[in-house]
Amino acid sequence: MARLGFVSAAFAISIAFAISILGCGIATPAAAKVTKLDIGSQQSYGTFKPGEYVWWQGTISGELAPTEKIPDLDKAARNAHGMVEYSAKISLMFAKNPKNGNGTLLVDIPNRGRPYAQGLYDSPRDEPFEAGVTDVGNGFLQDHGFAVAEVQWELGPGTELPTFTDASGQKHFVEGVGFAIVRDATDFLRNATADNAGTANPLHGTVKRALASGKSQSGRYLKTFLYNGFNVAEGRRLFDGMHVIVSGAGMLPIMQSGTGPQSSATGTPDFSNPEFPGVHGAVLTIGDVIKHVKERGEKPPLILMLSSTTDFYSLRASLGRTGGDGSGEVPIPANVRMYDIAGASHAIVPKVKCDLPYARLDWSPVLRATLLDLDDWVAKGTEPPANRLMPLEPAGDNPMVLRAPSNLPKAVIEIPKRDADGNALGGVRLPDMQVPLGANAQQNPPLSFSCMLAGAYVAFPRTQADADAKHDSHRPVLERYKTRNDYVNLVRIAARDLEHDGFLLPDDAAVIIQSAAASPLWRN
Repeated sequence: MARLGFVSAAFAISIAFAISILGCGIATPAAAKVTKLDIGSQQSYGTFKPGEYVWWQGTISGELAPTEKIPDLDKAARNAHGMVEYSAKISLMFAKNPKNGNGTLLVDIPNRGRPYAQGLYDSPRDEPFEAGVTDVGNGFLQDHGFAVAEVQWELGPGTELPTFTDASGQKHFVEGVGFAIVRDATDFLRNATADNAGTANPLHGTVKRALASGKSQSGRYLKTFLYNGFNVAEGRRLFDGMHVIVSGAGMLPIMQSGTGPQSSATGTPDFSNPEFPGVHGAVLTIGDVIKHVKERGEKPPLILMLSSTTDFYSLRASLGRTGGDGSGEVPIPANVRMYDIAGASHAIVPKVKCDLPYARLDWSPVLRATLLDLDDWVAKGTEPPANRLMPLEPAGDNPMVLRAPSNLPKAVIEIPKRDADGNALGGVRLPDMQVPLGANAQQNPPLSFSCMLAGAYVAFPRTQADADAKHDSHRPVLERYKTRNDYVNLVRIAARDLEHDGFLLPDDAAVIIQSAAASPLWRN
């Protein structure tokens, strides 16, 4: 599936901006623009199919009208023009010759200050990238010609948000400006020629469409960004598509002011604090979000949403399918596709002590395939694969499952149904799940924040003697697959089926088959 071309990514700043958001959902004009681009570092990133890529790092500065409907913005200090100022770090990776790109700007929404695009899409199979990695990896994004912009938005990591001081002398940060920063930056990259000082936008004239990518916290950022009306500037839709990855259910609580030093978006409900506020409230499903967008008269973007198996145990992901009242599934809007990745863990986490080995399923191939599916849906109108979900069942009083918060007394938390081996049923099934060597993405005690997101992998015994020695009831690997050829052939069939369905690219299928062929399990 060769899909090449590109959009460069660099950035200058200057474009008047408009869009506001009201809690009641009525948009009003807002004056806003990026006023300055200051690039402090420019370096080569490597050579790919579109040619040489460059990596720019710097800051953007902008200003907002104090009347924009961001909570407490009207209380913030104003400049000589009566505007409220902000600044934020920005990182751009793009083809040195932007015309060689594919015309798509991919805006990466950082997670707690860490970029994620490389970790999501360029991650190699044997050494998957953690959040924050900017290594080249397999070069997928670059070979396919994407221009990538990473725009900081969160209090603390790389942003200067407007502030005000209350009557008691307490300093407050206007955190909702984090949405306006990404809005303004995206509008500039799509539409501006230069900033106020004449610094050129290197992407000018090359961006045909814009996609946003967010994982976990930054996936909730995108849903909240869209819900609150930030996907419009002067009547223009900004993001044509969104890749929302393992965001669970619910939203991001930054349409408020905080006292710092951390962002209000840093925390999330977990087993030690299941009542953490602002995430699981009135808005739980993507249907809630899309309905609100349409009521304002906006055209919503095309959205692909992906969930992992551990999301249902630790992030109440089932509420994104049922809402907060019972277990009946709500309709999925026509502009949305939802895919559950069977056996996937939520995240790769720093090595901390958990009771079981970390889950090991490499599900980045599904992200690569579905990103291209999303790009084709936006660019060509090509329908992506149909929704593919895991069947669910009520969790009941299972202590390994994060319970519903007390503000949702009618909510029913559900988890994936599993087979006799402990693997989730249904969903998008990578060959590692279709032809398993172990149980993927089981819950991993002691249910700390890191362990609940990492999940566990429990390998099947190799031989019956191994099973007997460990009192393991799982069928041994060498009884499931008599020879290496049997195993590799089943993996090949599973890979080709997934490729046919649009969830796996030929390059990734080849890597998965090669890995199966090199397995040491059949060595004497």
